[in-house]
Amino acid sequence: MANGNDSLLGIDLLVIPNMVAHDASALDLVGRTRVLRQRLPGTDLLEATDLQTISSRENLAQALMLRLLTARGALTALGHASYGSRLHELIGRNKTDALRNLCRAFILEVVAQEPRVEDQAVEVTFHPDEETASSFVFTLAVKPRAGDAPIGLTLEVGL
Repeated sequence: MANGNDSLLGIDLLVIPNMVAHDASALDLVGRTRVLRQRLPGTDLLEATDLQTISSRENLAQALMLRLLTARGALTALGHASYGSRLHELIGRNKTDALRNLCRAFILEVVAQEPRVEDQAVEVTFHPDEETASSFVFTLAVKPRAGDAPIGLTLEVGL
């Protein structure tokens, strides 16, 4: 249900359909087909493909996922050197409690980067029972500055 704060959370292109991402390399823009209302005389109705958009809380959740999945520095050439996370630095390391704490620190850095949420995460919880020997699974919940209820997402980070 939309509320008056939705405009504060923004609108963007939809790139994570159904908010599910298993491999960031497969993320792509999602199209939606629409029938054009106007048609030229003597022609059939035309279809066009638009880029699908996402707004409100879903937009913010997608933005956090993309920021977490993007390696910091990957967008330097576009003028966004600090965008992204350092989670990619965990790849290839042995899974330890110290590494889990480093993962938590990297997650909290991302929260601090996102201007639409409070600087402190509401929750960062790891789920060891869902992890593999080479992954961490965590839930992140943040509070939008727009005053809405917290937004949560769960991700698996491969090591």
